[in-house]
Amino acid sequence: MIKPEQSDITLGFIPLTDSAPLIVAKELGFFEQWGLNVTLQKQNSWATLRDKLHAGVLDAAQMLAPMPIASALGLGSSPANVITPLVLSLNGNAITISEALLQEVLKENNIANITLPMAGYLLQKVIDKRRNRGLPKLKFATVFPYSCHFYQLRDWLKASKVDLDNVEMVVVPPVSMVACLESGEIDGFCVGGPWNAKAVRAGIGMTALTSFDIWQDSPEKVLGLLESFHQKNPNTVLLLCAALKQACAWLESVPNRFEAARLLCQPAYLDAALDVIAPSLLGSCLTHKSLPPRSIPSYNQFSVSNNGCINQPELVRGEWLIKHMVSAGQIPPDITIPLDLVGRVFRPDIYQKMRLLIADQAEQFYRRSG
Repeated sequence: MIKPEQSDITLGFIPLTDSAPLIVAKELGFFEQWGLNVTLQKQNSWATLRDKLHAGVLDAAQMLAPMPIASALGLGSSPANVITPLVLSLNGNAITISEALLQEVLKENNIANITLPMAGYLLQKVIDKRRNRGLPKLKFATVFPYSCHFYQLRDWLKASKVDLDNVEMVVVPPVSMVACLESGEIDGFCVGGPWNAKAVRAGIGMTALTSFDIWQDSPEKVLGLLESFHQKNPNTVLLLCAALKQACAWLESVPNRFEAARLLCQPAYLDAALDVIAPSLLGSCLTHKSLPPRSIPSYNQFSVSNNGCINQPELVRGEWLIKHMVSAGQIPPDITIPLDLVGRVFRPDIYQKMRLLIADQAEQFYRRSG
């Protein structure tokens, strides 16, 4: 097996259900099997994680799929050549509204219940009432400006012809979402697990729909690292990808996912109860304290989907994310998008080298055992 140029690695993550590949790789010894000594560092916000990666405090990190592109373009920070050689997960987000907003929606629409997934147009009468009475706008939180959460929330509202100017969108760290919903600071949020399930368990919200209901099988989390780190440590990057790819494959088994939920509960990781972490991993979306869960088999995807293997960072996915950034007005007119930007950020070439490494290791194992 190839040797890593740097065996000690600091890997950043945000406490979310889809950080499972990193935690599984650590707890089950996959990093060690590939010759790496990885320290997982929990971060409170995506902005903090990004800044630490840019500064070299973190060697690599779990990132939101649009973040490496945003870094390369210098959106929200100084430009940094961040690349992604591996997609860690698809889907995983959901939109939850507060119990107060739920009751307001029922009253203004003169209905007794809501069919799930919830149609965004049901918010319109609430929006109109607040505007006519001079009341504050509906306030929804997402986790980061350059996130699938932000674009999914926009697409859900736009699909129902809701004027986005009549809704306020703010950024709140994932771990603070439930507290902000409970205090009334926000009326709803789009966030990854387990925070939607935690709001439902606490009886303070209803999960209206999942990201799978909006975008089916879209990249959500990726492995991010500086191109300069890759240039100095190409073998290390291949080994890191191999360990995480192994963890993603391990997570495709339902029994394994329950074990993963148990691992994620630990204080060093999500520090949350099993009954809020496990559901999405098992394809169950908790909806409301008085309603049954919804079956969403693809709520969290880590290795395969209906379209096959998901872990390769395909260029078409990067181009699709850039279109959403442009649509959201996040890329100023004075910024020219280089034609080769996606190819510099999304790196299927590294992914393919990693696959050859895994195949070579498997062949050597069979030769030794045969």
